[in-house]
Amino acid sequence: MKRSTKITSIIIIFFFIIISVVVGRTMIGNHFAKKFGKRPPPGIIVTEVIKNQFSEKIESFGTAVSKKTETFRIKKNQLSSELDLKKYVNKGDLIVKLNDENIVAPFSGVLGVRGLTEDVLGSDNSVIITLDDISLIYADLKIPEVFASVMKKGLPVEVKFSGYKNKIYNGEVDGVSSRINAETRSLLTRIKISNENFELIPGSLLEVTVNFNLRNSLSVPDTSLILEGNKAYVYKISKDNIANKKEIKIGIRDEGLVEVLSGLNEKDVIVAEGLKKVRPRGKIKPITN
Repeated sequence: MKRSTKITSIIIIFFFIIISVVVGRTMIGNHFAKKFGKRPPPGIIVTEVIKNQFSEKIESFGTAVSKKTETFRIKKNQLSSELDLKKYVNKGDLIVKLNDENIVAPFSGVLGVRGLTEDVLGSDNSVIITLDDISLIYADLKIPEVFASVMKKGLPVEVKFSGYKNKIYNGEVDGVSSRINAETRSLLTRIKISNENFELIPGSLLEVTVNFNLRNSLSVPDTSLILEGNKAYVYKISKDNIANKKEIKIGIRDEGLVEVLSGLNEKDVIVAEGLKKVRPRGKIKPITN
């Protein structure tokens, strides 16, 4: 009897130890799971869907031409004094004094000397003086005939000049030819650009972008797009900060923005950056950029 009681006690103690170990491990596991298993939601940069102006673009090149130009050819022996030209003259200002007459500016503009023409006029050295009104600059473009239906007077243009690489000059289409050139299959188009600071120089090569089909459309940053095959998605953030994958239809891209044709509404909040940190239907901590 004593022996069976001893065996029973050993068995009870054994099971008690096993239960204690299991309970202890469970409690420790739950403690660490509670402490380390639940990660805080990641901080993600978000932005609102806003409207932005988009347009189709035609790129071309043209040569800068001044609004007005006048040339004066003067023999050096007619000069009453040494030639000393001003850089800029107003209409009616004296340009140069001659022995028999004075030359005055017929309009306001920039003066320059083209060069000696000794080879043309023989032994009499002459100088050619130019007067250019460059307050407006014109340029003629050859636009491919495929764009003939959209070209019209007044369309906005953006112009770049290699002399000021980081600057954009604004202008507009001033006129459009009524015929397509049969040899080049192009439509001659004239543009004009305001040149208040006289930075654009006649004869310079201009890079021209003509904008047409201007419209205000919803836009999102191109960094917010998820492209899968022919489909585009964004993560739309709900009021309780849950990221939901949303399919959208997109249009053109322009300077880091993408046109949204459908799938979103204005002021919707979407993920702008950090797509790799987001899980579908996962919670995030929104950071407004």
